[in-house]
Amino acid sequence: MAAPRQKTKTERTARGKRPAAPGLSAKPDVASMIRVDHAGEYGAVRIYEGQLAVLSGRPGSERAVAAIKRMSDQEQRHLAKFDALVNERRVRPTALEPVWRLAGFTLGAVTALLGEKAAMTCTAAVEEVIDEHYASQLDHLRHDPALRETIEDFRKDEIAHRNEALAHGAADAPGSRMMSEAIKAGCRLAIKLSERI
Repeated sequence: MAAPRQKTKTERTARGKRPAAPGLSAKPDVASMIRVDHAGEYGAVRIYEGQLAVLSGRPGSERAVAAIKRMSDQEQRHLAKFDALVNERRVRPTALEPVWRLAGFTLGAVTALLGEKAAMTCTAAVEEVIDEHYASQLDHLRHDPALRETIEDFRKDEIAHRNEALAHGAADAPGSRMMSEAIKAGCRLAIKLSERI
């Protein structure tokens, strides 16, 4: 009678775990990082465009509009860099770009309609999630110093945007905590979808 076959190490460690779906990995690859960051910077630009469409020319909003324009200019710079990276590294952009075009502008416009502080709540929430997202990517980019440096640089801008939004009263908007949590949940979902689709 033959002895039972020994299980391989792979079989032993995989026991009881479902295999990952095809094309999905627990560790993000550089292409998915660039794809999601490109989508995120595009979404940020659209949020600021929506906010500016509502707040520009509104009496008493000059200070908030100036801050939003400064942040928007930096996001445009980030988007231009990720546009270049998508082309240089031949990364497929997200297929959800039309969704983010509409969703970003709508989110910016709706929060601005609720007032300057609500617009700043939106900015603070989005930038908090982006800060977390970029920080998590840095852990996987030791082998790609150029991309790591870009993300470190952009992360500093996102932290500054969050701090500026807080200085403009983001936490003082009516319902700011609930609004912030809803926006953060939406951003985290958008990140997961854009990494894959």
